[in-house]
Amino acid sequence: MTDLTDLAVLPATTERWQLLYQDEDLVVVNKPTRLLTVPGRHPANRDCLVSRVQNEFPGAQVVHRLDYDTSGIVLLPLHKQALSELSKQFQARTIGKQYQALVAGEISAEGDIDLPIAADEARRPLYKICAEHGKASLTHYQRLSFMQDNQVSRVLLEPLTGRSHQLRLHLASLGHPILGDEFYAPLEIQQQADRLCLHACFIRFIHPRSGQWLEFSQPPPF
Repeated sequence: MTDLTDLAVLPATTERWQLLYQDEDLVVVNKPTRLLTVPGRHPANRDCLVSRVQNEFPGAQVVHRLDYDTSGIVLLPLHKQALSELSKQFQARTIGKQYQALVAGEISAEGDIDLPIAADEARRPLYKICAEHGKASLTHYQRLSFMQDNQVSRVLLEPLTGRSHQLRLHLASLGHPILGDEFYAPLEIQQQADRLCLHACFIRFIHPRSGQWLEFSQPPPF
């Protein structure tokens, strides 16, 4: 039996999700921050993006997720065949995804972060960089701008693997943690924003029925 005292309650935002695209096979939505993509283990965490979307699109299913604190684009297939086809694309890593983040300090203009990630068993639900037990993890980043007055960089991120907390951990490992990150940023960096400044801003995939490439973008709210 699960001990519910070990499971955090994550209050769901009242902010509504936004429909970006719909057809008979899939919907593309914009998830607000502070909302789980799927139901959590704690009974108080049943409210989530997919349950809300299913109120309007009963067939909506999950093929990928965003963290509770991360906002942005989520692709939801509407039937089993679409789920199967899109799952294959995620597994083959042919789906293009990009994020924007605000990070502390002046990050270099461009680069790759190639550091293996493993669960931090002593500090769950956190993860850690671990050469011995970690799974290969690769992130490409590009600095879009640097704000001299508050020493903050806006960064475009392309995760080439899909590890949990990959973007948060990779940026923190460079010494440029994401503003508002309660897991990996020092307290003063956490307090520079009232939310995690990480947003899934772009997705590109092959439509499961037509075979045509589709792409969607959504600017960050920060």
